[in-house]
Amino acid sequence: MHDLYIYYQVREADAPALLPRVTAMQAALARQHGVTGQLKRRPEAREGLQTWMEVYPATDDGFAGMLAAAVAQADVPALIAGARHVEVFMDMLPCA
Repeated sequence: MHDLYIYYQVREADAPALLPRVTAMQAALARQHGVTGQLKRRPEAREGLQTWMEVYPATDDGFAGMLAAAVAQADVPALIAGARHVEVFMDMLPCA
């Protein structure tokens, strides 16, 4: 299992239009795949850009592909500035 952290920038003017797209996409992913995503943003904007982060905990190997398809279907790239950056983390195994 892996946790996905995806961050990207959003123009402040586009944030009100992007928010319902991302929340609807995350709700559909939760219904269809059982992965409840979180949506966060940095408190401050810089040069008219907000930084947003989507977090998807405890995903299996196939989820990243399903997420990419959901992002395209929701047309998220049309309202972000630049690329979506995906980071993958896993839990540390405790020492025996």
